[in-house]
Amino acid sequence: MEYGFPLFTRGPLAEPAAAAAMAQEGERLGFSHVLIPDHLVIPTSITPNYPYAADGEFPVNARSRAGEWMDTLMIIAFLAACTSRLRLATSVMIVPYRPALLTAKIIATIDNLSQGRVTVGCGAGWMQEEFEALQAPPYEARGTVTDEYLDVFRTVWTNEVASYAGRYVRFRDVSTLPLPVQKPHPPLWIGGESAPALRRAVRHGDGWCPMASNPRFPMDTHARIAARLTRLRETADAAGRDPAELTLIYWTQEYRPGQEIMTDDGERKVMTGSPETIAEDIGRLQEAGFRHLMVNLAARTPEGCRERMTTFMDDVAARAA
Repeated sequence: MEYGFPLFTRGPLAEPAAAAAMAQEGERLGFSHVLIPDHLVIPTSITPNYPYAADGEFPVNARSRAGEWMDTLMIIAFLAACTSRLRLATSVMIVPYRPALLTAKIIATIDNLSQGRVTVGCGAGWMQEEFEALQAPPYEARGTVTDEYLDVFRTVWTNEVASYAGRYVRFRDVSTLPLPVQKPHPPLWIGGESAPALRRAVRHGDGWCPMASNPRFPMDTHARIAARLTRLRETADAAGRDPAELTLIYWTQEYRPGQEIMTDDGERKVMTGSPETIAEDIGRLQEAGFRHLMVNLAARTPEGCRERMTTFMDDVAARAA
């Protein structure tokens, strides 16, 4: 199993020295990925529609300093210069927010600067107010737009001269050099747990990166994980794709060492309990086919983050090895 940790790009954690130090510490400890979330603007009023909270409330608003949010692609470019081995993952980049051709060019550039260390976590987005503020394509069409933009990415990253004629993107005979270092292109990890997200992962993804805490499609127990994996395999079979071609990534916000958290039906949530129990969870995830485990190790301060990262590697990952 390979491990990743998030670096939230706001407040004291996003100060240049702190962000660089956390990335460098993660690299030293043996983490494979640092994960950078994506928002560009935070409206003062947001309709409760956040997929990963039971009440739909997003835990950030523009009326506080928590509304700060640095750009995902700029952060991974910065971290590329601070590290040498750590992979730099958008988790997840909201694909419709940025023009497709421009985004493909920026990512290819960062892949060159980092010598092939970019992983592109992708999502269709959920915050309608942010879509509108950015004058992005229509919120209602975000799934279709995301699929088309992902097709553009692949086209641009695999052709020295590229053309594209779609519903939302059109260009003809443009040089896209330099191509990404990674061949055929940086891996596309598709986020989301819904049926459309599964179809997108099968059609466009190199990996599937669900988050465990979606109340509509929870993947917080081993039984629920197994059920969703069955749905993924059925979706792949229906599309004529071998599900083994998809890298599986498990993203958990509920890492609770020393504290068992139970679901409403009395099952223990994965990644909660004693270090020994959590290590057993990791073994079961690996047996289920997951190759990467992304764990929320955030704290209020950079020092707290680094302490949690060290403790995870020493107390949990070492037992799961």
